[in-house]
Amino acid sequence: MMFERILSEIQKADTIIIHRHNRPDGDALGSQLGMKHIILENFPGKTVYTVGDDARFFSFMTDSAMDEIPDSTYENALAIILDTASRPLISDDRYALAPRSVRMDHHIFCEKIADEEVVDTSFESCCGLVTQFAVESGLKINPIAARSLYTGMVTDSGRFRYDGTSARTFHLASVLMEAGIDTNELFRNLYADDFASKQLKAKFILKIQFSPDNVAYIYTDKEEFDSLGVDVFTVSRAMTNTMADIKGVDIWVNFTETEKGVLCEIRSNRYNINPIAVKYGGGGHAKASGATVPDRATAMAMLADLGAIKGE
Repeated sequence: MMFERILSEIQKADTIIIHRHNRPDGDALGSQLGMKHIILENFPGKTVYTVGDDARFFSFMTDSAMDEIPDSTYENALAIILDTASRPLISDDRYALAPRSVRMDHHIFCEKIADEEVVDTSFESCCGLVTQFAVESGLKINPIAARSLYTGMVTDSGRFRYDGTSARTFHLASVLMEAGIDTNELFRNLYADDFASKQLKAKFILKIQFSPDNVAYIYTDKEEFDSLGVDVFTVSRAMTNTMADIKGVDIWVNFTETEKGVLCEIRSNRYNINPIAVKYGGGGHAKASGATVPDRATAMAMLADLGAIKGE
């Protein structure tokens, strides 16, 4: 069984601390909360913590407030790392204090992080991978776990539109729905925008530009970012797909200047853009990747490299 060693580690641990990547999306938070409540449901004697930065947009999810724990909690704990391809992306680097660690991920492999790992890029989401873990291990999925995992499955598959979506995706989604999900309530929380958000999206649509190779891009400099009064996730990742579904555009990228550099969110509906993200120190999936570069000149070099993909 693919998950046998991870299940064994969970069974042996009395304290479990679950990590995921920083600036969490629905899949990161969904897999984290889903795993927590699968463990609590099936191993009621265990203590389970979730740690990391704030859930922000996904704070509507049940139990999304992260735990604040001292370093000493890690002394005899198992650290579980989910939906994360490389060490710098892990939210709360104290996972390294734990004597044992496991990882489950669906991104393209970058490096070994944990003692035991299951990395499978054939899954549309880490939530799908966690659901498969529960099914294969014969573990019960309670309603909180099901809602969390379904949220991540929906968001990371682009509402079941992206290439990773398969017959297995729909089978696992069916398993989660049978556990008890009100999809109407979930989608109201997930896709409802206030008027200010609609205005922001309209503003970003008007910012769209095109490279000579017809790569769509938006560039937000630090001064403009600061003037918007919203968090970096809202400007960077959340605005990326304002460029999706433009006829004739196969690659798009959202650049956001921050104090830590220029965040680059890269997407495509046709080409493997991951090697470009890796070239610039990032990673992710074949058609959805990201990186952080030092300045605008480097961001424009990335843009040219993305355009060159189309001529290969």
